[in-house]
Amino acid sequence: MSQPHRARQPAHRLGVEVAPDELSLELPAAHSTARAARALVRQFAGNHGLSGDDLDTLVLVADELLTNAVDHGGGGGTLEEADLQVPVRMGLVLLLTSSGWELRVSDQGGGDPVAVNELIHPRDQPNLEDERGRGFFLMAQMVDSLEVVRSTDGLGLCLVAKRRLGANRR
Repeated sequence: MSQPHRARQPAHRLGVEVAPDELSLELPAAHSTARAARALVRQFAGNHGLSGDDLDTLVLVADELLTNAVDHGGGGGTLEEADLQVPVRMGLVLLLTSSGWELRVSDQGGGDPVAVNELIHPRDQPNLEDERGRGFFLMAQMVDSLEVVRSTDGLGLCLVAKRRLGANRR
């Protein structure tokens, strides 16, 4: 009897829901599951016709938002799910349309939407010499809009990135 293919196991463990043009994930706030989620985003979007710069930008934005959710959204930078001190979750919803995509990543880490919005839209350009604090600003330059709202469960924040297909931001 053959073993199930390992690539299928993370999707089942992550609670994947797939509609024709929507991917919805609920997963533990750990870097290992964020890696699996990025792979699912790439596969799902690629299977729906996204390619080239559009696909690369989507995966980069997903990577940044998921990493932020693990590091600052309640996951405490946890590498593996088994190392989480409490069962902290994060969510990802990707909606693809004929004209673009919308990506939502939510966390359970509390947070202040006003403070995060100031990182997304700072009054001045961020200090490029600082080790941290530029991610949201740089990501906002790659998408049409980047918004922060309270997550639907009220436990954290939800970052919403939207981008038109073929948009050139250089």
